[in-house]
Amino acid sequence: MGVEGCTKCIKYLLFVFNFIFWLAGGIILGVALWLRHDSQTTSILYLQLGDKQAPNTFYVGIYILIAVGAVMMFVGFLGCYGAIQESQCLLGTFFTCLVILFACEVAAGIWGFVNKDQIAKDVKQFYDQAFQQALMAESETNNGKTVVKTFHETLDCCGPDNVIGAITPLWRDDLCPKKEAFLKSFIEPSNCHKKIDELFSGKLYLIGIAAIVVAVIMIFEMILSMVLCCGIRNSSVY
Repeated sequence: MGVEGCTKCIKYLLFVFNFIFWLAGGIILGVALWLRHDSQTTSILYLQLGDKQAPNTFYVGIYILIAVGAVMMFVGFLGCYGAIQESQCLLGTFFTCLVILFACEVAAGIWGFVNKDQIAKDVKQFYDQAFQQALMAESETNNGKTVVKTFHETLDCCGPDNVIGAITPLWRDDLCPKKEAFLKSFIEPSNCHKKIDELFSGKLYLIGIAAIVVAVIMIFEMILSMVLCCGIRNSSVY
């Protein structure tokens, strides 16, 4: 026995959406793990300036994304199984999980929107402190020079977004990549503030697009799961 007519179409449509949702969870989990182990971000965010650790706000968002991806895969499997088995209990549990997941995603989206500029700002402040220490350091006991060189080599940049940063390649070639020429720094400005903005804004846009796509799928799934659950309840075969 089972549902018939339009309700049966909804059943298989919900299964297809859940399979896509499960795949999306796997993709998000994979992207989050890639962002977590990306060579550029790890080279910068693992740095330590004296007793001060580089800002790790970006990694907080990544850990949330990893958790969301794993939960999405579980919920997607639960939805597929519930749809095929035509179980009101499983579909109700699936709907509840979707609502909770959707609420968490909205909360994470708001957090990300509020902190999207702060993440790059914190990293730039950390870089500026290291840059000042590197310029004033008179001994190798200060690791400001090491931190600055890591930024420069990782992002292929040199100096902050000011006059000192523009002339740094001329008088401190020990801090800048060897291919960074003084003339090139004026023709094609490559200050580290700009590179830091590009690094994090690109990754945050990627996360934002993924979140919007998943939210749309979740809305459709919540609607279909409730319609199917009602169809099963009202079916004449039960």
